[in-house]
Amino acid sequence: MQSWDLARLDVQPHHPEVLASDEEGRVIAIHLPAGERLQEHQVHERAWLVVASGAVEIDDASGETITGGPGLLAAFEPNERHEVRATEDARLLLVLSPWPGDGHPSTRGD
Repeated sequence: MQSWDLARLDVQPHHPEVLASDEEGRVIAIHLPAGERLQEHQVHERAWLVVASGAVEIDDASGETITGGPGLLAAFEPNERHEVRATEDARLLLVLSPWPGDGHPSTRGD
């Protein structure tokens, strides 16, 4: 078994920390300071974003915005565009599966 205390991890802004990674998935801890954002983007994998502390706003491609703090779980389909903004200093946990997803640069054989 592996375990992490998300509240005590020393994750620096702009330097996400990969906690675990294999072909079944990747788990990433992110520190997003208040006022900063993960600009509109998409990933090739199915994504689950959990707010461990702080608060965020999440916009999806349809224009819907959700807000939430600790305990919020947002799930995204592969290639679903979204943006995440921190309304308070936020500690986030991102789970991507499978890793890497279809179409990810590392799966193309380039």
